[in-house]
Amino acid sequence: MLSELETTLLGIMMIVIMFGMGASLTWRDFLIAFRKPKGVLVGLLCQYGIMPFLGFLMAQALGLSPALTVGLILMACMPGGTTSNIFTYFSKAVLALSIMMTSVSSLVALGMVPTLLEFYSQLSGLDSEFKIPAGNVAQVLFVLLIPTVIGMTIRKLNPNIGATVELLGGFLGVVVILFLLVTWVPRNHMLLASTPWYVFFAAIGLGIFGIGLGYLLSRLLRQDPNRSRTIALETGIQNGPLAVLIVTLTFTGTLQQEVLLIPVLYSLFIVITSSIVTVFFRRKSEAEALARDRAKNGTVLAN
Repeated sequence: MLSELETTLLGIMMIVIMFGMGASLTWRDFLIAFRKPKGVLVGLLCQYGIMPFLGFLMAQALGLSPALTVGLILMACMPGGTTSNIFTYFSKAVLALSIMMTSVSSLVALGMVPTLLEFYSQLSGLDSEFKIPAGNVAQVLFVLLIPTVIGMTIRKLNPNIGATVELLGGFLGVVVILFLLVTWVPRNHMLLASTPWYVFFAAIGLGIFGIGLGYLLSRLLRQDPNRSRTIALETGIQNGPLAVLIVTLTFTGTLQQEVLLIPVLYSLFIVITSSIVTVFFRRKSEAEALARDRAKNGTVLAN
C-alpha cells in the first residue's frame, strides 16, 4: 500500500513537522497555558476521552474486522495534528489555543496513547497478532519529541531562526503530504474502488463526529463559541501521518495493508471534511465579530 520511498518520506515529514512545531513554541507558552489551563484541559478531555471511545463504538457498531478495528482505534487515539492549526487559522478561531492544544496533546501522548490503545484493544477482544505493542508506540512518540525540544531550543536562542524553521517545517510538511496523496491515490485506485462503504464511513465519520462532539462538549463545559470551534477542530483532526508511521513500523505484508486502510483514508478525507467545516466556522466567526462591532457602535452612539 505504501512504497519504501513513501514510508521514508513519511518518517522525514514527521520529524520536520515536530521540529517546526517546537520552533513555534517557547517555555513561556506552557507557563501561560498552566496559569489558565481550562481551555487546554477541555481539549485534552475531548482528545483523549471522546475520540478513543468514539473509535471503539464505531468499530463495534460497524462490525469491523480485527485489522480494521486496530486501524480505527489507533487513529482515534492519536494526538492532534499540526494540520488543525492551519484550519483554525482560516476559520478565524483561537490560533494560540490550537497550537497549545496540539503541543500539549503531543507531549501527553507519550503516556496516553499506549495506555488507551491497550485498553480499547483489550475491550475489543483483539488477539495478540492484531495488537500494537505499547513499547513500539512509546518509542516512536519519544523519538519525535527530540526534534520538538530542539526546535524550542533554537527558538529560544534565536527567535528569527526559530520563526524561519517554523515556516519551513509547515511548508515541507504540506509538500510531502501532497506528494504522498498524488502518488498514493492513482496507484491504489482499484483498492479504493473495492473498499466497502462502511470502511469509508468509519474513516470519514471519525473526523466529522469528533468535530461535532468536541464542539458540543466544549459548549457544555462553558467555553465560548470561538474557543469551542477551536477545540472541535483539534478534537476531530488527528495526526494521521503518525498513525500510518506506527502501523508501517509494527505490521508487515497483507496485515499491514488492511490495518493501514482506515488511517490512510482518514488522512485523505479529513482535509476535505475539515475544509468544509472551516468555511462554516469562518462564517460563524465573522458573523459574531460583526455583531460585536455593531454592539460597540450602538453603545458609542447611545453615549
